Amino acid sequence: MTTFSKLIIKTIIYCASIASSFSLAQQDFGNAVSNMVCDRECLYSLVDLYLDGLKKKDPSDIPWADEVMFTENNVPLRIGDGLWGTITGMGDYDLRVADVGAGQVGFFGVVDEPHFSSLFAMRLKAEHGLISEVETVVLRTETEPKSIIWPEPVLEHKPLFYEILPEERRRSRDRLISVANGYFDTLQLNDGTLFTEFHEECNRVENGTKTTNNAAVEFTSVGALGCEEQFRQGNYRYDDRLRGRRFPLVDEERGLVLASGFIDHSGRLDRYTLTDGREINSPIRYPHSFYLLELFKIDDGKIKQIEAVFVSVPYGMGSPWQPPILPGEL
Repeated sequence: MTTFSKLIIKTIIYCASIASSFSLAQQDFGNAVSNMVCDRECLYSLVDLYLDGLKKKDPSDIPWADEVMFTENNVPLRIGDGLWGTITGMGDYDLRVADVGAGQVGFFGVVDEPHFSSLFAMRLKAEHGLISEVETVVLRTETEPKSIIWPEPVLEHKPLFYEILPEERRRSRDRLISVANGYFDTLQLNDGTLFTEFHEECNRVENGTKTTNNAAVEFTSVGALGCEEQFRQGNYRYDDRLRGRRFPLVDEERGLVLASGFIDHSGRLDRYTLTDGREINSPIRYPHSFYLLELFKIDDGKIKQIEAVFVSVPYGMGSPWQPPILPGEL
């Protein structure tokens, strides 16, 4: 059986629940370097090589593995397609995170296209110094629904993501994932119950906008509140499911977890009551899902900073990175 045939079979098995058709990026560029150990600087250098090739619209000098899985906004594409064909430059924002043991590296930045600039998040997986997975999110705000009006992004360098924690404030890989997963549990059908812990200085940046302790964020009047208070009030009741959760990257020294998944909105909820007795209207009134890459800074077991980029995708869209969801598993 040829490699191409195997890939087609894999696609059918893992992506049968996705309505649209697509092709996988499985390309051999013939420039592999084998048996390479990839430390943190090596992983960061792979980000540089990838972004340099992307800006040049030329993937030929990037160290690819024999088989590469590439997605843009949750859709598998061939390398060279999508953003590769439209990018005109990149902004200065540069946030990086690495997991040497897992060979994973994440990047948050800004890409330019002919008519607008877009927030950009990316995850690369390296095997022996060769890139085997590329997961990207491109927030093209001109195409996003306007049911929620966001202020203009303010992108600031955040040194705390690079701070190495003292031993006593670190947590194990499993515990860090549990804290991040507890955040998603708290967000899902948010009713005021907390399934994780928040640092008193916790802040969250979503799609370039600070959505905590920021009165300029007006939807459901939660922007001026801190992380914990927002959730204790039960403001996010309209988030029906936090589905397809993945935690591919963990940095125990820095207390970082990079997560991916979907927030499903059925749009059925109209008015609902907060834990303080106030009734408010849901800002979400049609079925859709958010697909996200989200970075958590966890200090002493408590969430201190969140950075997320997410885009709207069809409601209930499956993931090419996971097996399809079977009936009853939602």
